[in-house]
Amino acid sequence: MRLLHYNDDGEFSLTQFFDDIPPYAILSHIWGLEEVTFGDMMDRNMTSKTGFDKIRFCGEQARRDGLQYFWVDTCCIDKTSSAELAEAINSMFRWYRNAAKCYVFFSDVPRPTVGSEDRPYQLPWESALRASRWFTRGWTLQELITPASVEIFSKDWERLGDKNSLERLICEITGIPSKALRGTPLADFSMTERMLWAEPRQTTREEDMAYSLLGIFDVYMPLIYGEGRENAARRLREAIDGKEKGIKYEDFSIPFSLSTASDIEHFVAREDELGEIYKALSGDGSRRTVVGTVILYSLGGIGKTQLALSYTPRYKDNYSAIFWLNIKNKDSLKQSFAKVARQILYEYPLARWLSNINMKNLDNIINAIKSWQGLPYNTRWLIIYNNYDNPILASNKDPATVDITKYIPEVYQGSVLITIQSSEVEISHLIQVKKLVNIRNSLKILSNASRRKEVMDGKPYLT
Repeated sequence: MRLLHYNDDGEFSLTQFFDDIPPYAILSHIWGLEEVTFGDMMDRNMTSKTGFDKIRFCGEQARRDGLQYFWVDTCCIDKTSSAELAEAINSMFRWYRNAAKCYVFFSDVPRPTVGSEDRPYQLPWESALRASRWFTRGWTLQELITPASVEIFSKDWERLGDKNSLERLICEITGIPSKALRGTPLADFSMTERMLWAEPRQTTREEDMAYSLLGIFDVYMPLIYGEGRENAARRLREAIDGKEKGIKYEDFSIPFSLSTASDIEHFVAREDELGEIYKALSGDGSRRTVVGTVILYSLGGIGKTQLALSYTPRYKDNYSAIFWLNIKNKDSLKQSFAKVARQILYEYPLARWLSNINMKNLDNIINAIKSWQGLPYNTRWLIIYNNYDNPILASNKDPATVDITKYIPEVYQGSVLITIQSSEVEISHLIQVKKLVNIRNSLKILSNASRRKEVMDGKPYLT
């Protein structure tokens, strides 16, 4: 989770937290035309945009409330990364629930003013509040219900009240019962009742009508923008039904198979390298550091593919799923991803959404598999990219080069193993696979390949 910090010099900075997230405030609002994005924050190009006023207000209000950090969806999520966006949407309910303060900014509600004698002074802004677009948007449903502390501000940044003081008015506007606003567990409300809360609301992207309800029903599912509202709603219902029937969402097991990989009959165990791979890939299953991604590099014919093949059966019990992809060129990569998609679809009962994917469209397949790998609790998979021999390098002028970063899951879970000839691709932990120098290992290769056991006994081998 990325959080914004507003320092004493009036500067804003982003910090990413994985564990021990500090107390923070969170903003709820309707997007405008000039919002500050994650890219704007990275380029320090945000102060000229209209949306910067929201960020500044949120930072200042958080400081007044004694909070050093705050979160704004426009710039704390890198929306150019489909995997990060999927992770954020599946985490959004929890982020709002855990916020110390939620500031709701009503861009279409004016500041409180004194009205005429026949109208109480609240009526001008109360009428505007009832008509506000904020109450019509899909995402703001969870932003209203989930946080314990919700404070409401006018378009002029003046406080109008909070969820408690305006409870009656909010209940009248939304039809949501007061006990839901007060923190009663949502599981105490029927599925139909919760659906009715969302029925009059709208989202800009049609699929978001389903995605915005994931937290409301406490389910997780991959995001497939382009599938349409009906397909997204159907998958949401399937996820809800699966939860009610007791399907274990943490069970992502795929039977171990390397049917597409080469034979390892003639492999001689390289115990040192195997131990180093295991050490680098072990731990908490996270890819927050070099732990979780390993690159095996050597010239062709040295044995890096065989080393990867030997690692998988030895440590298969450490993983819920192991996938082997041939990344020699884009055609082989496409075939490998399509096979992985079919394997997940066949074995994983909640992955029926993969059946809607066009298996001829590589981008769709990759995004779908990345989404599956990024699901909560799906942390124990291993994906092996073999034969990455045509990488994008300054020295490589081949127009058919492959950019592996497009195909590696952009999530902080799971494990990745890559075999490559070049040591210039420095994605993470590098292990050089060297020529065998032990004479007995060399003799063992010869013995295995020739099927002559006497070679290991020092007996002459004649052709």
